[in-house]
Amino acid sequence: MTGTPPAGLRDFYEDPAVPVASGDARSLRQARMLAAALGPARAAPAVVLDVGCGDGTAARTAAPLLAGHRVIGVDWSQDALRRARTHLSDVVRGELTDGGLPLASGSADAVLFSEVVEHLVDPDSAMDELRRVLRPGGHLMLSTPNLAAWYNRALLLAGVQPVFSEVSLRGIHGRPGTEVVGHLRLYTARALREFLTASGFRVVRMAGAPFHGVPRPLRALDRLACARPGVASILLVHAVRT
Repeated sequence: MTGTPPAGLRDFYEDPAVPVASGDARSLRQARMLAAALGPARAAPAVVLDVGCGDGTAARTAAPLLAGHRVIGVDWSQDALRRARTHLSDVVRGELTDGGLPLASGSADAVLFSEVVEHLVDPDSAMDELRRVLRPGGHLMLSTPNLAAWYNRALLLAGVQPVFSEVSLRGIHGRPGTEVVGHLRLYTARALREFLTASGFRVVRMAGAPFHGVPRPLRALDRLACARPGVASILLVHAVRT
């Protein structure tokens, strides 16, 4: 979901070995925020786009909370869509370019945008396209790793590359971890808020979520950090289209 990325980057994201799902804790917290914003489906069933749906596991986690609403999975990767079909009844291929999502303008009530923006070559055009398909007042539920997570602050002071940041698609260099997942951009809470405002959204709420890759002895501390989104591992944002 990177607009029109270089061929090498396209090949990277089509590789089945590249992780396409994040932790259930983040997915559940995000689904709760969306369910609260939409209200009961019996009142007015909503069209929810899971843009960058990956293998559909996040939608599977959210399904009990979004019962009655129509969830459509959208991804650029054909391999991801093939796997997502085991969890989602509706999946379509789309790209985050001008008109790249195969939906009419203003046709969606909400967009789930989970762990996608950090992978984008052109996030500005991507936000324009999300804004196009959302109705006025429609909900955007975005999540992304936090560059200023509590442990990243300590790592930078020690001269270590922050977790989540990557300098190569071929290997990990200068930071903890073993998986290369293709992160191109990282945000702090302040930068993300300003970016969304400039893109035509009003931030309603920002919250934190834990990261499933934190070592087990530190997970309790990571959960405590969620109370302060600015230092949490994952940033969760509820914004509305202006």
